[in-house]
Amino acid sequence: MRIIFSLLLLLSVGFNVSARQKEFDFNTRCEQAYDAIMQLRLSTGRALLEAEKKEHPDNLAPYFLENYADFFPLFFNEDPAEYSKKRSLRSFRLNKMAEGSPDSPYYLYTQAAIKFQWALIKIKFDEKWDATWEIRKAYMMLKENQQRFPNFVPNNLLLGAMQTVFGTIPEGYKWITNILGLKGSMKEGMANVNKFIESNAPEAKMFREESYYYYCYLMLFIVNKPEETWDFLQRKQLDTKNNYLFALMVANLSLNNQKAATGIKVLQERNDTAEYAEMQYFNYVMGLLKLTRLDPDAHTYLEKFVNNFKGKFYVKECLQRLSWYYYLEGNQAMADKYRAMILTKGGLETDADKQALKEAKTGKWPNPFLLRVRLLSDGGYFNKALALLLTKKAAEFPAMEDKLEYAYRLGRIYDESGQDDQAIAMYEVTVKVGANRPEYYAARASLQMGYIYEKRNEKAKAIECYQHCLNMKGHDYKNSLDQRAKAGIQRINGT
Repeated sequence: MRIIFSLLLLLSVGFNVSARQKEFDFNTRCEQAYDAIMQLRLSTGRALLEAEKKEHPDNLAPYFLENYADFFPLFFNEDPAEYSKKRSLRSFRLNKMAEGSPDSPYYLYTQAAIKFQWALIKIKFDEKWDATWEIRKAYMMLKENQQRFPNFVPNNLLLGAMQTVFGTIPEGYKWITNILGLKGSMKEGMANVNKFIESNAPEAKMFREESYYYYCYLMLFIVNKPEETWDFLQRKQLDTKNNYLFALMVANLSLNNQKAATGIKVLQERNDTAEYAEMQYFNYVMGLLKLTRLDPDAHTYLEKFVNNFKGKFYVKECLQRLSWYYYLEGNQAMADKYRAMILTKGGLETDADKQALKEAKTGKWPNPFLLRVRLLSDGGYFNKALALLLTKKAAEFPAMEDKLEYAYRLGRIYDESGQDDQAIAMYEVTVKVGANRPEYYAARASLQMGYIYEKRNEKAKAIECYQHCLNMKGHDYKNSLDQRAKAGIQRINGT
């Protein structure tokens, strides 16, 4: 009888152990690991997570945070061998999250976040349909989680980011979101993101720095409020010296907002000890930034990227910039070498890569004078660009595309220098001459006029310009310009 009782006791203990509920405990060690990973100190973060798993085997949080540690190198470096090795971890981690309690707000949230991260990774590895379905699943999970736990603010961050992007999908891709039921609104989406950023909930504090990343990209590239983006960065005083991810973000924002000097300074001053993960994206951004300043060593960074990067994004653009560098240096042999590589290397996922291939196929080279003006202007060196541009007149350029570019560049420089009336005059010339041409100058000029009129609160004129941009067909950068124009109309209409 005693033996039977002992067996029953053992079975009871065994049952209790196996049934012990696993939890999502973002304790101090997990917070430290998350902070390290978000700074791209991945080895440090992984070590903390391994220690947590050993000490608290029923804690699911470290398995969730490990996905971040895999996400960043896969997203930035695009190494196919690494992807092949790591892709099975997606299912493993989703299964681990499913071991948690359905009564926890983290149960659906962690699964949605993992799906969202893997969707972004799959896009980089040309698995677009899988990525689309992954995003749909993540979106639906977040919507359900928001209904069940309306006060759980991390829902607002991811859901808000998705809603903002879905609301400005270019018409050419709108059918996808319609079929999948992915409804978006820029107004609603950014309201959700802001709700998270302004929250003092413990969960908001945990993911605070991640939210800054979403906010800045959405504000600059979708909402198109560069002044507010830079004001936000100044207010938050992000640690770009010790946070490599923030350094890359600010450098990329600088590259896309005519602030090359800021981007170069941030990348040069960052802490580059061996503790930080190696990201080839650094060389890409630094090379482009330095080229806008016409630095003599710009090619060294671009060549490092081309030689060491194993992915497809940005490769054609980078090769184009290398060909421009040598072209301006007068080294035609090297310029031809890198232009020829555009035809066979890299992918066509970005508008910049598409434009690089299109230019390479023409066999034509840009006007070197206008190319220097463009690079200086792109970097925000407007005084130098204007001084150079005004040494010539449009009539001095025999080719129509060069006359058109001259007017557009002059308009952009006036625009960025705050001389709105002069900018509009040059933009109107650009639109009149180039509306039916393949270059992007007329569409971008119309978009920029929309920005000016929107800033002046001349809403009808702004919408007219944005719509004119949308109506232009067959030009370079069509998708990205359409998305910005559509976002402009939504801002004005308050949708």
